Amino acid sequence: MDRYPPIAEHGLIGDLQTAALVTSRGVVDWFAAPRFDSPSIFAALLDHDRGGYFRLAPNDPDVACKQLYYPDTALLVTRFMSPDGVGEVIDWMPPNTGRTPTDRHTIVRTVRTVRGTVHYDMECRPRFDYGRADHDLDLRPDLAVFRAPGVCAYVRSTFPVERDGNDLRGSVTLNVGQSAAVVLTVCEPGGEPPPPPTVDGITRDLWGAADFWQGWVHGSNYRGRWPDMVNRSAITLKLLTYAPTGAPVAAATMGLPEQVGGERNWDYRYTWVRDGALSVRALLDLGFVEEATAFMHWLGDRVREAPERAATSREPLQIMYRVDGEPILTEEILGHLEGYRGSAPVRLGNAAADQLQLDIYGEAMYALSEGREIALQAGYRGWKLLAGMMDWLADSWDRPDEGIWETRGGRQDFTYSRVMCWAAFDRGLRLASDFRRPAHTERWTRTRDAILEQVMERGWNDQLQAYVQHYGGAPVLDASLLLMPRVGFVAPRDPSWLSTLDAMDRTLVSDSLVYRYDPAASPDGLRGSEGTFSLCTFLYVDALARAGRLRPARYTFEKMHTYANHVGLFAEEVGPSGEQLGNFPQAFTHLSLIMAAGTLDEALDRQRG
Repeated sequence: MDRYPPIAEHGLIGDLQTAALVTSRGVVDWFAAPRFDSPSIFAALLDHDRGGYFRLAPNDPDVACKQLYYPDTALLVTRFMSPDGVGEVIDWMPPNTGRTPTDRHTIVRTVRTVRGTVHYDMECRPRFDYGRADHDLDLRPDLAVFRAPGVCAYVRSTFPVERDGNDLRGSVTLNVGQSAAVVLTVCEPGGEPPPPPTVDGITRDLWGAADFWQGWVHGSNYRGRWPDMVNRSAITLKLLTYAPTGAPVAAATMGLPEQVGGERNWDYRYTWVRDGALSVRALLDLGFVEEATAFMHWLGDRVREAPERAATSREPLQIMYRVDGEPILTEEILGHLEGYRGSAPVRLGNAAADQLQLDIYGEAMYALSEGREIALQAGYRGWKLLAGMMDWLADSWDRPDEGIWETRGGRQDFTYSRVMCWAAFDRGLRLASDFRRPAHTERWTRTRDAILEQVMERGWNDQLQAYVQHYGGAPVLDASLLLMPRVGFVAPRDPSWLSTLDAMDRTLVSDSLVYRYDPAASPDGLRGSEGTFSLCTFLYVDALARAGRLRPARYTFEKMHTYANHVGLFAEEVGPSGEQLGNFPQAFTHLSLIMAAGTLDEALDRQRG
């Protein structure tokens, strides 16, 4: 197998509580259980020798490989084509749709030959706890059991397997029309082993999973021009959401670099208030009310915890949490892992959780106002907690912070943070008025207006004729400000906004791809460079469409589709040579794709008539 396949050469499977990556050559090289943020079981993506992997593929190194999803599902099909025959592996995980967390998670790998004769090899080499824990293998005639501290992994197969040290290997030759399967089940020690698999039983379960996914995605309201991309993005968001709490993780992985060989290697398996809040409008637009409601309840729980946090002299909300709401995300370096293609350090946890990012209050209130009927369910006590958070913000909005991009170069007066504080008061006032709720409306109004005046005076740069990243110092553009018209801070065709778009086009846009900002002009405390941010490119499309610049908006949107991988997934960034970089797949990118598609569809429809 390739030591480190390109990040883009992966598909995603999951069961709504955790997920795994499968390469286009049939290798599971990332899987953590029982949750997204649990210790890894396979992590060859971060260290080929120490990470562990699960391979099922023909033993011919020259076989041609292609990968696709079964239509409108999370069932991943990897096809292998050779002169001797054509075979395929279907990888999937039975969905765990309940609200109760489970320690039991299963990867099912079915293999069949559709032409000729194909010989397949299987290797299962787990490395528990990011490769830090030793394991034992108990091999029985019909069952293999891996045991490590705190975890047990069962392997059952319809073909013979054998011991390879403390790992497992096997092989099977299948003629046209023949099938086989291998099933990996992870659980707590002492859990019941799964029943012996049969091809007929697995086939029945596979079609049941297909029906689940197709039934879910067909509930979408989207009837626009790009159904394949929007549906794939919706499925990806669903796969990255922890069903027991409704909390989406930023990405399925940790440690994948924003620059190969660089130090920008973060753990993204947590829930950002910002990402989740902005997903509410997109989910509601698609008709997925249940998913939007689940996140709103999760966010409501964090608001209810706010007084306790504030009592310890901390901000009411943290910028990110674990999927169950746990706020402690201590960052450490896994020094024993070499990192993807030598990109060290590999970070576990995320120290940015302790940063001050004032924009999250705007995004939280944006979510509550977009899901207004859901927010109303919080009742009087819930509203009082929310109003208390807004009163805190009225005292705290005019503070330097680390900003949306979680820079580690010191706090600044970021314009975007001020814009979203404005949005917090704007939405809070709307909710108080619409639902006749008690609030310090005069104070909120004064604060909202003061923020707007400050941004107009200090966030605007006459030299660039644009709104800039932060007050003072060298003027720097920032793609986060592309959200200004979406939240209503500025009219989408206001001359000041159009000139800002023009300045971004000259400075941040490269062949339709958009950088967040220029680290050379605005040092962020980290070494190295980064690629264009796919999130920002879709925000650029959204802003262009709102500004009436429909030709460049559609061209940029269509061109961006060519940077998706072979199964329609996006990582965080696009590198200088068009390669995908950063954690994969990134939920925020797929969320912004849905947002851009909806805005562009509406604008094109208006243009037509």
